[in-house]
Amino acid sequence: MTRPPQLPDLALPAGRRVYFASDFHLGTPDAASSAARERRIVRWLDQCAADAAAIYLVGDIFDFWFEYRHAIPRGFIRLQGKLAELTDSGIPVTFFTGNHDMWMFDYFTQELNIPILRHPVSQRIGNHVFHMGHGDGLGPKDYTYKFLKQVFASPVAQWLFARLHPNLGIGIANNWSRRSRIQNTAKDEKYFGEEEWLLVYCRELERLHHHDYYVFGHRHLPLDVEVAPGSRYINLGEWVNYRSYASYDGEQLALMHFEQD
Repeated sequence: MTRPPQLPDLALPAGRRVYFASDFHLGTPDAASSAARERRIVRWLDQCAADAAAIYLVGDIFDFWFEYRHAIPRGFIRLQGKLAELTDSGIPVTFFTGNHDMWMFDYFTQELNIPILRHPVSQRIGNHVFHMGHGDGLGPKDYTYKFLKQVFASPVAQWLFARLHPNLGIGIANNWSRRSRIQNTAKDEKYFGEEEWLLVYCRELERLHHHDYYVFGHRHLPLDVEVAPGSRYINLGEWVNYRSYASYDGEQLALMHFEQD
């Protein structure tokens, strides 16, 4: 396992925090519930704006996303407007692609000044070293998905899908999203203990390169697990069932829940 790509160090001024969230899955299971979730996310971003030094969106923000040259999926304008407001005010936002929104290209970078990252990276934030990414395709097993990811990430597959008219292409994807597993997370997702794939990945990397925190999404379960002494794996959960996120204050990274019932 090679050393992960490094982002420049991020200083954390006193009284400021860094926020992490993933797996909003906007667009599923239907327009009404997605819109309600989007408004909740915007309220969360408003709350973050009061003391955020940076915000990391760690993949599967959309249940489907494909950027045609002159068209993007309809909707999600409140989120985009809020992100533009944040970056215009000087709060950096970083976006990792996930398995549901890997077909993001340059729209967010050009319009919202948000860099798009496609692979896990490491970064020193404040006094701690983080390793973060969406988490799909990492660790052992899941060979079928790893093969499909290579196919979907290929320029050929992207070129072929772009040949479909947006009404057809986005319509097909939206129909597929209605059957997304995210709707049943609370009862279907299980924690696999020592065989948890991302935990195995973290421990393999930790033996080679120390990180204080490993931050991932994808698994849909809010998790805080020891990787090794002085090192923890944090899974951010998701926003259909848990509304979970992580907040780093310079001393520790903590899982939290927004507007918890």
